[in-house]
Amino acid sequence: MSFQPVIPFGGMAGWSFLQRTQENQQAAFEASPVITRDSEYFAENIGSVTTAEELVSDFRLLKVALGAFGLDDDLANKYFIQKVLEDGAIDTEALSNKLSDKRYLDLTKAFGFGDFDTPNTQLSDFPGEILQAYKDRQFEIAIGDQDSDMRLSLSLERDLGTVLETTTTDDGMWFSIMGNPPLRRVFETALGLPASIGALDLDLQLTGFRDKALAAFGDGEVAQFSDPGKMEELNRLFLVRSQIQAGSSSMSSGAIALTLLQNL
Repeated sequence: MSFQPVIPFGGMAGWSFLQRTQENQQAAFEASPVITRDSEYFAENIGSVTTAEELVSDFRLLKVALGAFGLDDDLANKYFIQKVLEDGAIDTEALSNKLSDKRYLDLTKAFGFGDFDTPNTQLSDFPGEILQAYKDRQFEIAIGDQDSDMRLSLSLERDLGTVLETTTTDDGMWFSIMGNPPLRRVFETALGLPASIGALDLDLQLTGFRDKALAAFGDGEVAQFSDPGKMEELNRLFLVRSQIQAGSSSMSSGAIALTLLQNL
């Protein structure tokens, strides 16, 4: 039987518990038979893969590849994934550059099938990097089975950190967040934006996110979250407001109001 993470509380109490116990819980999760078998198979066989077609033809390899980027739900979409990978990431007209969800771009860059004569699967450190990402993501999924908000909080630092490291313009950072479903959910919730904002023109969405960030944090740009304190503040606001939306009874109305005031 696989190890199931334990999250006994919601909101900030649950987050504090997870932070204290994450190392031990994740180690136990990674030692489970399913994760161990997937990891061993990938490490032993990915080096023989040199094309996108070979990757999508092997269910077990594809499972790890997609799982490392949070794209587990695309496991059955083999033709689509093959097309994304074969187009590469260098050409601005490549499919991965046209998709709003930038996880496909990250996947394509990592494997390098469409961009180089020799893909990254042939590099000695490649299996280890993909497997660590896979293990982290699968642990997050297991956490999400207990509490979906905890999963988003757990991935926030990594996903937002990637945006901060790889995007150079202020508008580009916001567009990257808007195109990443987990990050978008965190920001929409933390900033009090309705999901329906996604139906608006992109420029109007950008204005909405920027204005709400300015009101909540005193700064309308994403770059502010390179400060760990601001990142923590964002996560705290997300968890509190998510509890409010869910009508959680674990916090009194006074406690919720006080926590919100501390984050504004």
